[in-house]
Amino acid sequence: MSQGMSYLDFIEGKSQIDEDHGHDPTFLPDFLFDFQRDLVKWSVRKGRAAIFADCGLGKTPIQLVWAQNVLENTNKPVLILTPIAVAAQTIREGDKFSIECAKAIPDKTPSGVVVTNYEQLHHYDWRDFSGVVCDESSVLKSFAGQRRADITAFMRKIPYRLLCTATAAPNDSVELGTSSEALGYLGHTDMLGKFFKNDQGNIATGRQWGSVSKWRLKGHAEEPFWRWVCSWARAVRKPSDLGYSDDRFTLPGLDIRETVVDHVEPLPGMLFHTEARGLQEQRREQKATLEARCETVARLVDHDQPAVAWCHLNAEGDLLESMIPDAEQVSGSDSDEEKERKLMGFADGDIRVLMTKPKIGAFGLNWQHCAHHTYFPSHSFEQWYQAVRRSWRFGQTRDVTVDIVSTPGSVAVLENLQRKATAADEMFDRMVRHMADAMVINRSTYNPLEEAETPRWLAQ
Repeated sequence: MSQGMSYLDFIEGKSQIDEDHGHDPTFLPDFLFDFQRDLVKWSVRKGRAAIFADCGLGKTPIQLVWAQNVLENTNKPVLILTPIAVAAQTIREGDKFSIECAKAIPDKTPSGVVVTNYEQLHHYDWRDFSGVVCDESSVLKSFAGQRRADITAFMRKIPYRLLCTATAAPNDSVELGTSSEALGYLGHTDMLGKFFKNDQGNIATGRQWGSVSKWRLKGHAEEPFWRWVCSWARAVRKPSDLGYSDDRFTLPGLDIRETVVDHVEPLPGMLFHTEARGLQEQRREQKATLEARCETVARLVDHDQPAVAWCHLNAEGDLLESMIPDAEQVSGSDSDEEKERKLMGFADGDIRVLMTKPKIGAFGLNWQHCAHHTYFPSHSFEQWYQAVRRSWRFGQTRDVTVDIVSTPGSVAVLENLQRKATAADEMFDRMVRHMADAMVINRSTYNPLEEAETPRWLAQ
């Protein structure tokens, strides 16, 4: 405790619940739904906040209104960062809702609300902005270490910050540390030390995302942890999570069908098909079944409606493109401009069948015009969830079909994916429940600094 600091000031400085950094909103347009209006009010007043809202709940209009409020209050530009192609979609949404925003131009002094993709951030100076929005902020952890560090460092120096995503922590609450650190609250390692226990006793593994299952909440820390998360985040899967009606937000049906490619030869050295154990065997099977799996996908999308064929290997995308006449592939080797042209071309109906990897096209885009996807299974629940949610989302008017094309040896992959899906549902339900409890606590009149009355029995 430094000299001159009171004990109460010292304790207050150690508290994990931070104060608001924003202001009262000045712009609350009529096009917002009631629950969206509440999220805007809260996040503008908070100043540095996260909104974990499911696909189709209107994160784009929420962040546009948030940005406009920050612009009006500071009279200084606001930057919206998005995945590739989502920048163009965000600008279209701005036109739709009469909120002026434009594509950021490298090396040009920005004005108003400007939008660019994460890959272009190095062209801009944080000093030019009063606020920054990270759309689909869960992609931060998928970037290489240096790029993620650069994004976090850029944000750290900007007073107003908003994170928006549907999958903040796909299946483990430990991953919420990424969001907290980006907003300037507890750092990831500090969060682990305060609320979590590592069964291996090595706090360094907290940075190894493949090892998050080693961490668990301390027995006494569950309520304080979720109360702390509630102090800077809101989680919403449907409006009723915030006490509003779900009448206008009902998901259509989702038909998940599995097609097992069983007419392929066993792996080399095997007489029969067996479960592929470990990543090495799974990769061998992927390569051995490449042609058969792609032939199955080509047959499944042989109709006249839009479809997305999700793949994970360059060879899969290349072969599918050669097999499906009216299809185009978005690959990692494409320039950012070419990726955006194809992704938006599919959204506009100019391309009937699109092939791409989830890490390229699964985040942020709205493809309600499409109701058919094919998917090669992988271990990433987040990629699966985000890919399916491009079409199966609030606002979709048709039932959505997803064809999973698997092989006899991919049992472990599908079981792992299902395990993660179950864990994600349980975690999000727990997050919503604890946040509801925490919001009641935060709205109470309890003041920990009020003088307490001494019990009579203690005074005797």
